[in-house]
Amino acid sequence: MHASVEWSVSAFDKLGRLELHDVLRLRQDVFIVEQKCAFREIDGRDPHALHVLGRVDGRLVAYARVFAPDVATPEAIIGRVVTDRSVRGSGIGRALMREALRIAGLIAPEAAVRVAAQAHLVSFYSSLGFEPAGDPYLEDGILHLDMVRPRGTALA
Repeated sequence: MHASVEWSVSAFDKLGRLELHDVLRLRQDVFIVEQKCAFREIDGRDPHALHVLGRVDGRLVAYARVFAPDVATPEAIIGRVVTDRSVRGSGIGRALMREALRIAGLIAPEAAVRVAAQAHLVSFYSSLGFEPAGDPYLEDGILHLDMVRPRGTALA
């Protein structure tokens, strides 16, 4: 793996101003600029999520948000999974998902976990125990597939 990652988890209202800036910048750099995708990145859901931040030498390089199940969705949800281009291929993305899954297990131990996977990452999520749940669909011009990790699936 790349350098040592320092993980932190925070509710939205506990994120510091600089943390929030770093989160929004990383998400914007990857989802909007790098992927050339104009969409409503700030979607109003951040206040309801737990935010998983991974820093290397103080710099935010990995991020995901985790939602507890609710009335509309019986699964926990992991979303906005993103790593900085500089650390891709280092194992930090897998470490990020392990940390996000750990948090999902703490807040909803009896629930399955859902992700909206970009199609080119289906094998990555499959390697973490996620299974396809439905047909591929276009979201913001990018092919996605919903995937669910059944409750109690052990990490390999």
